[in-house]
Amino acid sequence: MKIESHYKSLKESLELIEESVQKGILERQRTIGFHCSAAAVDMLEIFLHKSRLIEPGAIIKHDWFSSSNKIKIKFSYDFPEKKKIISLMLRLEEKRNIICYGKPQKKEVIEEYIFLFRELEKIFRNLGV
Repeated sequence: MKIESHYKSLKESLELIEESVQKGILERQRTIGFHCSAAAVDMLEIFLHKSRLIEPGAIIKHDWFSSSNKIKIKFSYDFPEKKKIISLMLRLEEKRNIICYGKPQKKEVIEEYIFLFRELEKIFRNLGV
């Protein structure tokens, strides 16, 4: 996917996350789960493409972050803030399926998920995404 397509998808996800926060996170739990996960992957792909660390046609999948071994294989190269980025993406993926497919979660669980996403978003903004 081209960087422009990732930016378009990222914009859509960010808008839906903000809309969900405004409408009420308890009512939009699934939307938040899906779009925080998708936006996180889009930001990582944009950054890695811009840094020329992955090929233009390369695709990153959210479920790679459910396995430390897969992360070591897929991201054997180094990049700025790698440890923080990978850690936050692992934590998001740990909670993703519960938020997307599980029973309604407590407000604190969803707020923590959004907080983790916002921390990741700050890192990528500082890296020029």
